[in-house]
Amino acid sequence: MDAYWRALNYLSVGQIYLLDNPLLKQPLELSHIKRRLLGYWGTTPGLNFIYTHEPRDQAA
Repeated sequence: MDAYWRALNYLSVGQIYLLDNPLLKQPLELSHIKRRLLGYWGTTPGLNFIYTHEPRDQAA
């Protein structure tokens, strides 16, 4: 559960802030960061918490 929580937060930050290099295979540079942010970080941790703790169907 902790790994899933961390992965969700990592993906969320990448979607909001990064334009390129999401896996950080290269050192982070200013050119990798978006000039204009898309999204709002304020609601993301709460949504990720819900996604992490929602029951999943184990039969699928």
